[in-house]
Amino acid sequence: MNRLRRGAWPLACLLLVVASALVGWAASRPGLPPEALAWHRGDWPGAPWTLWSGPLLHRLAPHALANMLALGALAVLGAALAARARDALALLLAWPLGTLGLRCWPQVAAYWGLSGTIHAAAAVLALRALATPERRWLGLLLGGGLAIKLALERGWSVPIGFDTGWGFNVVFAAHLSGAIAGALLALGLNTLASMRPARRHHS
Repeated sequence: MNRLRRGAWPLACLLLVVASALVGWAASRPGLPPEALAWHRGDWPGAPWTLWSGPLLHRLAPHALANMLALGALAVLGAALAARARDALALLLAWPLGTLGLRCWPQVAAYWGLSGTIHAAAAVLALRALATPERRWLGLLLGGGLAIKLALERGWSVPIGFDTGWGFNVVFAAHLSGAIAGALLALGLNTLASMRPARRHHS
């Protein structure tokens, strides 16, 4: 059981990588336009699956590869930090909820790509490291780096910006929404976990 719990985080990251590869394969097949898998602000209530499929969709293979490699690195980091099963659950819940949070920005008409979920994963791991005294320095480094990146992007006021490195628009708001979703879910699940012994003690 403990081994399964320790493996939950790498498995969650692997699930996202495999699912992204499958969505990319499906989007390349004739008869299924990528627009059917991308999240669209005005259409998603009629296509709720796009809360999940949108983050998994990539229009360019190098972009997909870069995001998958980032998830692989976070999987290794999570294993080194002994990420809990609840951390994996926070990540999997942030996957669609971070996308749903884009409704806060009317400028974002559509979204696809794993970057929001990757930022959620980084936020979850930063909190896990901060909760461990001997690894708190890593939590400060990871959380501080994430906060600086989000502050420089200013996704709250500049939700979309052109990235010269990639040559296309990047939804900075997705980075912010994903990080917030991951952090809030991790905090909530950690709080619930800390309350369980107290409930047993009072019962």
